[in-house]
This record gives sequence, structure tokens and C-alpha cells, in this order.
Amino acid sequence: MINQVEIEGIVFERIIAADELKAIAKRCAEKIREDYKNKDVVFLVILNGAFVFAADLLREYQLPCMTHFIKVSSYEGMESTSQVKIIGLQDSDLYGKNVVIVEDIVDSGLTMRRLLDTLNEKKVKSVEICTLFFKPDNFKGDYNIKYIGKEIENDFIVGYGLDLNNQGRNLADVYQKKN
Repeated sequence: MINQVEIEGIVFERIIAADELKAIAKRCAEKIREDYKNKDVVFLVILNGAFVFAADLLREYQLPCMTHFIKVSSYEGMESTSQVKIIGLQDSDLYGKNVVIVEDIVDSGLTMRRLLDTLNEKKVKSVEICTLFFKPDNFKGDYNIKYIGKEIENDFIVGYGLDLNNQGRNLADVYQKKN
């Protein structure tokens, strides 16, 4: 187990171990499974950051489901931009479907707001959000996040799918920028 890593000259300290991350995925999957036990569901996985969490979550879900991957971006390096790009949603038929968005982290919530608006335009039956991490102190959204893995401080993190300029996604643990 590595207690700190360096990416692009920035030191990050381990704050969440792999076993806790797996437990979070299992807990979220159990809640979703209970809520959707007699319903069809489409998991809408947001790439790139949510792919590791989604893999663990879906293995724990253990019921038949559909999975669709999209890319939503609003970050450059460690800074959020005001530009939101959604790629891959135009190829999906979500009309009348129950959708669970799988996200790595909800920060300000502005990117998710844009995605929710786009899904409502597609006339989905229902939509819920499952996020691995949630930053309540930075949240500016006007919507509910039903499945929250863990609330965290407003610090930059890497690992378990989260990255800094595409580095660090492969780390099994989660690391926070050292102050």
C-alpha cells in the first residue's frame, strides 16, 4: 500500500483505501438493486472517471441491466471550466427508460445539471444519480443525488478512476492533493 504518490510534481496522500472503495460500491449497488428489483434499468456510466467505480458497482448489482457509456467533460487539469461537452448520448435510445447515472464525483453540480436537462429532453421515465464522491461544500445544484458513496472535502483527488491530466486513474486507492 502506497501512502503517497507524485503526479506532475504534485504530491498526493492516500485518504481512502481500496477495500473501503469496494465497500462503497457494494453498498450503493445494494440500494439500487432494492429500488429497481422489479424494473428495467439503464446504467449511464460517465467516462472516463467513473469506469472503475462502475465496474465494481455493476458486478455487485447482480441483476440484468443495460449499460451505456458517455463522456461528459468540464475539467482541464485541476480547474473546472464553464463548458460542458456530452459525447455518446446521441447514439442511445433512453426514451421511457429508468436511468441511473453513474458518476465518479459531483463537485459544483453544474455538469450534472446539463446532463439531467439533456436526459429530460430525451423523455426518460426516471433518472437518479449514483456518485462515488460528493463535495457538499461546493455543490450549487438544484436537484437530489439519491445514491452518494462518500461525502468529501473540496480538495482535488486522484485514483480509482479519477485523474490529473489522465494520470493516476489506475491507482487502487484514492489520494488527495497534499497541502
